[in-house]
Amino acid sequence: MQWVFEQGAIRWSELAELYRIAPLGTKKPDDLRIAFTNSRYKLFVFDGEKLVGAGRAIADGIDCAYIADVAIHPDYQGKGLGRELMQQMYRLVEGHRKVVLYAAAGKEGFYRALGFSPLTTAMAIFT
Repeated sequence: MQWVFEQGAIRWSELAELYRIAPLGTKKPDDLRIAFTNSRYKLFVFDGEKLVGAGRAIADGIDCAYIADVAIHPDYQGKGLGRELMQQMYRLVEGHRKVVLYAAAGKEGFYRALGFSPLTTAMAIFT
């Protein structure tokens, strides 16, 4: 596996397809380009030329980091790659006082095993 921490060679339509099949919903390639460009940390995982994992974090450098858009190709799920990707993401945001994420329904146990705790007072506005 090759771990890439910058987005220069990313094919955004390939990333959009990864999110679609992961399945994490439909995301437009241009929207992904903007979101990753505006994120402090980004991580892409390749098996040869094939994009098999991705994630990003919005962070301020000291207080709060939000890990977002973590996806693993279905052919690579259940093999430890998601855990390894999250460990890499946590290393990137380490030192922030708060590290938060939204878990896809049914994946809460995966994130609990990585040290995340459920929030009972979190609030959000979604469009």
